[in-house]
Amino acid sequence: MSNTIRLTMAQALTRFLAAQMTIMDGKEVPIFAGVWAIFGHGNVAGIGEALYHIRDELPTYRAHNEQAMAHAAIAYAKASFRQRMMAVTSSVGPGATNMVTAAALAHVNRLPLLLLPGDVFANRIPDPVLQQVESFADGTVSANDCFRPVSRYFDRITRPEQIIPALARAMTVLTDPAECGPVTLALCQDVQAEAYDYPESFFDRRVWSLRRPRPDRNELATAVAALKSASKPLLIAGGGVIFSQASKELADFAEAAGIPVCETQGGKSSLPDAHPLNMAAIGVTGTSAANRLAQEADVIIAVGTRLQDFTTGSWSLFQNSAKTFIGLNVQTFDAAKHRALPLVADAKEGLLELTAALQGYKAPASWTENAKSGKTEWQKAVAKVTGPTNAALPSDAQVIGAVQRSFGADATVLHAAGGLPGEMHKLWQAGAPGSYHAEYGFSCMGYEIAGGLGTKMAKPDDEVVVMIGDGSYLMLNSEIATSVMLGQRITIMLLDNRGYGCINRLQMGTGGANFNNLLKDSKHETLPDIDFAAHARSLGAISEKVASIADLEAALIRAKANDRTTVIVIDTDPLISTDEGGTWWDVAVPEVSQRSQVNAARREYEQKLKLQRVGD
Repeated sequence: MSNTIRLTMAQALTRFLAAQMTIMDGKEVPIFAGVWAIFGHGNVAGIGEALYHIRDELPTYRAHNEQAMAHAAIAYAKASFRQRMMAVTSSVGPGATNMVTAAALAHVNRLPLLLLPGDVFANRIPDPVLQQVESFADGTVSANDCFRPVSRYFDRITRPEQIIPALARAMTVLTDPAECGPVTLALCQDVQAEAYDYPESFFDRRVWSLRRPRPDRNELATAVAALKSASKPLLIAGGGVIFSQASKELADFAEAAGIPVCETQGGKSSLPDAHPLNMAAIGVTGTSAANRLAQEADVIIAVGTRLQDFTTGSWSLFQNSAKTFIGLNVQTFDAAKHRALPLVADAKEGLLELTAALQGYKAPASWTENAKSGKTEWQKAVAKVTGPTNAALPSDAQVIGAVQRSFGADATVLHAAGGLPGEMHKLWQAGAPGSYHAEYGFSCMGYEIAGGLGTKMAKPDDEVVVMIGDGSYLMLNSEIATSVMLGQRITIMLLDNRGYGCINRLQMGTGGANFNNLLKDSKHETLPDIDFAAHARSLGAISEKVASIADLEAALIRAKANDRTTVIVIDTDPLISTDEGGTWWDVAVPEVSQRSQVNAARREYEQKLKLQRVGD
């Protein structure tokens, strides 16, 4: 009979997590870098007590908002290329449901996150407990059922021994490159405290390695044949290139075959911006260099991307009727999208085998040189829109230019929602792989500051710069205090355009009246005059407001020398965005309206719909 050890379920859970390892940079390290926790009656006595006893092996971090601490955990995993991750625990009720948005974010972005919300009593004797959500028709329902559609794996632990198979399944999901996403283990609060005789082998150290599936030989042969027939090939680098750490293999492939590369939001920094074959951003927020090639391309290799509508211009961008897509992706669901020829494989392994099989093939020199010429023209456009200005209200692009000049391509920049993702995707000149950190899969306002904190924890030696608008700042800023408390210094660049400027521009572009986006166009009796610098100081940060681009560049230099988180505020123009580059995006315009502007926008919309190419 195997040896056993008597532990509570919560103690067994935390001890198991501490025993899971991975290899990074040739060293064995814990795969869980820690646990974020906000305690309440549903987890303080159970998992809280268990975490206390293992705090030296599995650190516990206190946060100020449940959604934010989950965002920080997600950012940590993303910055670690999915090789390390964090767990997050909350109480029942609002503590749990606060994390549902973060779970959806991790689900969309294919990022590992272990969620450990407390749950109601399995024995149901105290029902209804404080914060319990009751279903009139289903006695098994709790608030945690909200996690089911946004979890890759969901389980409710109603007996202490159930944690054994549940954790085994959780680890396979969290470490699988194809299945990767959030796991939710809802922990009934009485069961957290119940003891069981667990086999000691359950707590053996285990090392998890990155799985790298190689391509099927038939799929590889089909993809190679398609590529060898290409006269205008193009490669789209998605986030899978970053997670696979396949930047060198991507560069080798592109250089050997003379194939230009463009990048999604998730894939930006796959190649350094300075690489001559990197056409940079593609799609709605893309560069003219990338998008004009996409319109003509006859074979498009989509590597590690899910081809969302911002990448494809709502499937209006690729205009060559004879085009063929090759989907190189570790996930079959993504590899076969939109009638692509699937090449199911890890990005690094797939690119290596494509390079070997394509020896002797070279894209026509005219196509490659045309691409390089387009990049040169685009770089001129970038220099023009990001250059210094004396305008009373600078544009987002001019602020981006100042940050780029002050921090350079080596800094890790992070953003998530609003107008900044479009401008950053086009204009930021990224350096090392992973130095561009965008959350534009779920485009979640409020991710930015917490995400910056998690990124800094994963990359303590990097300068981490958070780019954020006033709208996102007001939604979720509490982890400024956490960053100060933990000694994690980040620089927060706050662009204040007094409202939701990006959506206001979209509203105007679809013929709508300026309504309920900018503060001045919203229902109010008094317009707020928010002192963001004073607010940031109240949370413990160093902060200042600047009045010009010149003042901003000086403030950014000071920020690098500060000993804690710095928030720099600048007023910006809500109506200016970069006209250069980009392509159409399908946002449905009403068929009928009392506004002539909407009717005109509808006519233009109907013309654009004719550009969509899904079935050819």
